[in-house]
Amino acid sequence: MRLNETYISTAVLAGLLALPLWAVMVDEPFTITLVTRAVILALAAVGLNIVLGIGGLVSFGHAAFFGLGGYAMGILAYHAQTYSVLDLGLFTAEGTKSMPVIWLVAMVVSAVAAFFIGLLSLRTSGVYFIMITLAFGQMFYYFAISWARYGGEDGLSIYVRNGFPGLNTLAPIQFFVICFAILCIVLFLKARLQVSPFGLALNAARQTTARVETVGLSPMRLKLVAFVISGAVTGLAGALFADLNRFVSPTMFSWQLSGELIVLIIIGGVGRLMGPVIGACIFVALEHFLGGITEFWHVYLGIILLCVVLFGRGGVIGLLTGREGAHV
Repeated sequence: MRLNETYISTAVLAGLLALPLWAVMVDEPFTITLVTRAVILALAAVGLNIVLGIGGLVSFGHAAFFGLGGYAMGILAYHAQTYSVLDLGLFTAEGTKSMPVIWLVAMVVSAVAAFFIGLLSLRTSGVYFIMITLAFGQMFYYFAISWARYGGEDGLSIYVRNGFPGLNTLAPIQFFVICFAILCIVLFLKARLQVSPFGLALNAARQTTARVETVGLSPMRLKLVAFVISGAVTGLAGALFADLNRFVSPTMFSWQLSGELIVLIIIGGVGRLMGPVIGACIFVALEHFLGGITEFWHVYLGIILLCVVLFGRGGVIGLLTGREGAHV
């Protein structure tokens, strides 16, 4: 029996919400943290899926934006907890523990970085685009390692979770609700973006660049705008991830993380609205249950990925709906 994609999306979101509520009733805070991790990784993958699923751009350096969002949170919170001033050269600023302010800064920093990286990277295509985005990600990684002021290779610890008006963010369920609400908002906006004139033009630029140019549109500009939006969303996820762990480190910039985000999307379904969410849930579940059995649990993840590539190119959602087309 083939399922409707809307029903699948509703069931996945309902399951993500129900599991932490059950964990509250049975007093299992770790389960809530585990689901929160899956939600944040799904948010980062949704950001990447904007350029990968709609624009057809395989970015292997999206961890750069994830890490920038994380370090934006870490640096602002660090100066707030040490009561020191953030010196930006041209001007100084105070640290903050306000989540909305931190999210805004993380998104702006990541979007600006995505703009300049996109200006250079989008002049290439194919494997060259993949490698240049990878190179930018590694540049940020090694810069973070050498940035001794903020922990260098050891990373930076934040001792108190940042605050959100009216909520106790130290309570796992309340922090989960924040992350889940943000994921739902981004999913809604992504769905609207995909069927908007901009999304349709971006999808057309992925398929036939020449035809888009003949109607007076610039494929480069379309892809650059999508790249900036994607970077901002991924940066927001990085800030939430750093807040979840209360720790930031250069590993947030690693190419392995970029690869994992792509894997999440492929497993769930490239271009599918809920593909990254399903992929993130499968990834975190395997990491938790198989990671406790063997440190080589990635082997099983690889087997799943291989099966999806060979037998279900539409991902898990494609298998359930019977529609392999990624762009729906």
